[in-house]
Amino acid sequence: MSESVKSIAVIYGGTRDEGNTEMLAEQAVAGLAVERIYLRDYRIRAIEDRRHAPGGFREVDDDYNAIIDRVLPHDVLVFATPIYWYGMTGVMKNFVDRWSQTLRDADRPQFRGRMRAKTAYVIAVGGDEPRLKGLPLVKQFQHIFEFFGMKYGGYILGEANQPGEIAGDKIACYQAQRLRAELHER
Repeated sequence: MSESVKSIAVIYGGTRDEGNTEMLAEQAVAGLAVERIYLRDYRIRAIEDRRHAPGGFREVDDDYNAIIDRVLPHDVLVFATPIYWYGMTGVMKNFVDRWSQTLRDADRPQFRGRMRAKTAYVIAVGGDEPRLKGLPLVKQFQHIFEFFGMKYGGYILGEANQPGEIAGDKIACYQAQRLRAELHER
């Protein structure tokens, strides 16, 4: 058992209330104290890459900074996204892309170090052989976590298409129960 209680945030990238990905992620955190962040409830603009522009990045009028400020205090991050065209959802991708801007944000000078201290998990659900075709999505997240030096805790890939169908994926449901036990021990 860990020496200190870890705080957990679940970052939901789905666009549908109570979708299969959300249902599976909820199984993984049932009974745990978590902060739920539904990206669909916010406006996150796509990144305008100004890394090499004079003056750098500009302030963006959207909700991204409020979200990243909710994410940063947590020790454990669970990224829950449906698999859309063999990748993460657009809103999840916009959120992660904006990390490039935060790396150069004078108001968040310790961003990389704070991210390095986190453990991250991925939960994704798709309807087209996700245990095979979802692996590039998992690998993409692994590379992102590696870039920041984050600990990668693992992933769950579930198969479902119609609403509520995830309940029939016994493998994914079992993996969610195991993750819940692991997170409970943290």
